[in-house]
Amino acid sequence: MDKTWMKISNRKDKAYELGVKNFLKFAYSQKVENQKIPCPCTQCNNFCNQTKTVVEDHLLTQGIRKSYTRWIHHGEQFRHQNCGDSTKNGDGEEDSDTEDLNDMLHDIGTAQWGDNWAGREESTDDSLNANHSDTNNFLKLLEDAKKELYPGNHFYSKLSFVVTLLHLKTMSGWTIKSFNALLEIFSHALPPEATVPKSFADAKKLIRDLGFKSEKIHACVNDCVLFRKENENFDTCPNLNCKEPRYKMAGSRVPRKVLRYFPLKPRLQRLYTHKEIASDMRWHKEKCVHDDNIMRHPADSEAWKDFDRLHPDFAVDPRNVRLGLATDGFNPFGTMSSAYSIWPIYLVPYNLPPWKCMRDPFFFLSMLIPGPKSPGNEIDVYMEPLIDELNEMWLGVETYDAYSGKKFDLRAPLLWTINDFPAYAMLSGWSTKGYQACPICMVETTCVHLPHRKKLCYTGHRRFLPIDHSWRREKKPFDGNVDFRNPVAPLSGNEILDQVQNMEVNFGKTKAQSNAKKRKRSESGLNWTKKSCFFELPYWADLLLRHNLDLMHVSKNVSEAVIATIMDIENKTKDHWLCRQDLKDLGLKKELHLIPNGDSYIMPHACYSLTKEEKKRKSFVTTYNSRHMDPLL
Repeated sequence: MDKTWMKISNRKDKAYELGVKNFLKFAYSQKVENQKIPCPCTQCNNFCNQTKTVVEDHLLTQGIRKSYTRWIHHGEQFRHQNCGDSTKNGDGEEDSDTEDLNDMLHDIGTAQWGDNWAGREESTDDSLNANHSDTNNFLKLLEDAKKELYPGNHFYSKLSFVVTLLHLKTMSGWTIKSFNALLEIFSHALPPEATVPKSFADAKKLIRDLGFKSEKIHACVNDCVLFRKENENFDTCPNLNCKEPRYKMAGSRVPRKVLRYFPLKPRLQRLYTHKEIASDMRWHKEKCVHDDNIMRHPADSEAWKDFDRLHPDFAVDPRNVRLGLATDGFNPFGTMSSAYSIWPIYLVPYNLPPWKCMRDPFFFLSMLIPGPKSPGNEIDVYMEPLIDELNEMWLGVETYDAYSGKKFDLRAPLLWTINDFPAYAMLSGWSTKGYQACPICMVETTCVHLPHRKKLCYTGHRRFLPIDHSWRREKKPFDGNVDFRNPVAPLSGNEILDQVQNMEVNFGKTKAQSNAKKRKRSESGLNWTKKSCFFELPYWADLLLRHNLDLMHVSKNVSEAVIATIMDIENKTKDHWLCRQDLKDLGLKKELHLIPNGDSYIMPHACYSLTKEEKKRKSFVTTYNSRHMDPLL
């Protein structure tokens, strides 16, 4: 099929328009007209499914990705039987998509055991011979990658067939039972000599030597400690106030609580065993277009640039990886009636271009913190193995770069965390409750207690406006006062470290701690609950930005509150009769005070709430329906 039109830069060219039509004709040759397909434009990059009309519009306005030379997402076979077409593209250059499973396995073997790993029998390298069993297993894996699924089948090897099936299982959410049933169908449908695994367990066993094994670390049921390092051989918790047994029953080896940890080092090293990904890991420095007025990528941020200025020896090698960490709790059972909460910790490498670094394949699940309750302040206990590995990655680990064919010392710091506000408190050590809830304003947080609503109201936001802003002089719309205070200057990491340096916290949810309703406030009178485990990283105190609030939670909560108040939605509006009583006690907004009416009160209509007639207006309904999903509105 002619694909020369993909290289035409002028998208108004007739040849380009004809090529788009031929592409759509090919893509829909086995599909119905209204079916959505992956859009290969430069923006969607086959990650977004669109209708035929939208795909055509995107290709004509934004262009097709020129690297998408084999249309595997639109029906073209991944491997061509004609070898002459599978190794060269239109320019006579090798196409990166032709790097098959065998090449990838060879790169992994070279990265782990050196250039002569496949010929280890003739090698005199002691380190290579020490890994004799590992290389044997990996060579068997390489043989499975070359072995045909059955004689005469040149499309699938034994390994590629299993990998494809497991990938489909993951992407489609198949159960193990349905997967086993499918394997049974294949065993009857394919020739008897076909090397099809008999079960899901056999399929996983086949690819086990690819690596990425998890570590199961036993934990105290009260979150006091992990049974590792000096606690590895203990059968009871070393916390004198706890002493809970490690195992479920005496004589049993079944732990009561298990942390599942996925080592970071081999996963980062594996990124560099694939030539295309290894090339993309340099994108932030070699291909990113920097603009002082636009932030397209974290590399454009001040925090990134400040880190490079502080650590020029790190910044000189673009292969060094910058990481971000995110966590949140969720209910794995999919029902709100169950109070179980499990906490995954994710790491994201930011070196990749923006259309890749936030995609599923590059989201690293670092650990799964078990429930049933949130780890709370004790999340630092579970972070220990990750902190240890991050310290190791900061010093550097030898890594093979498939793009350059050479080894280098890979370093990987953690730049920041991204969480909602409660998780912010857990990771930073600053309590986000009470009169000093703001981790930026701290003791200067402006807070008012509302006795009727029984809530804390945080005001004083006008201090962050420009000094000549008209709202700073307004009294009536706000709290009855003018506000000419300067913005609060956030503390640096070293200033925070000085405040928490001498804090001593005994981790654990023992009975004694559970009976105590509150932790004692630190002598400084601040809201610190602990010294964050991240300060064990040598560079953490020097970071310009350590913790971030994710946009999703903020925009969702604010948008819902605003819309519910404007629409006066019952049980969701923030305009409550108790709030009106608080306004009266504060002497603010007299026009909104409750009006006595015999034994009851009348609540005056607020100017910010819509009337019934306004709610019914078509113009507002249309505007609301088109905009209420936009978190920025």
